[in-house]
Amino acid sequence: MHHDSPATSSACACTTLRKASRAVARVYDDALAANGMTTAQFSLLRHIARGEPLPLSRLAEQLVMDRSSLYRALAPIEVKGWVAVSAGEGRTKLASLTATGRAAVEGAEADWDAVQERIVGAMGEEKWMELEAALRAVTELAEGAPGANA
Repeated sequence: MHHDSPATSSACACTTLRKASRAVARVYDDALAANGMTTAQFSLLRHIARGEPLPLSRLAEQLVMDRSSLYRALAPIEVKGWVAVSAGEGRTKLASLTATGRAAVEGAEADWDAVQERIVGAMGEEKWMELEAALRAVTELAEGAPGANA
């Protein structure tokens, strides 16, 4: 049954966010293609670079991914020799960039920066900062929702 409430009369939050995500990812993917990587791979590499050696469990948390999805995402960049996964304490696995991975990130940064400047520039810095804060809040709300981590 359809109820005319604010929650049901507005666009589906999930669909709206997924559409925006796909559209933006496509622009970044196109820019990074010449570097032989996707936006998702670039993001993984940059996250690892910021905290290496980075426990895979922490990397999954930072990227809001489950570990099995993270392992699937890491596989192609391990094959390319961009990332090394090694044993840590106990059952912990650690991710680090290789020299080739560091070079791949550095080579792609100018292309990423160009897209970032184009999108943020078109929106305006203040509007982008507001959107970024709103998206962080949505992520936190979703992560705290019942069944979010089930």
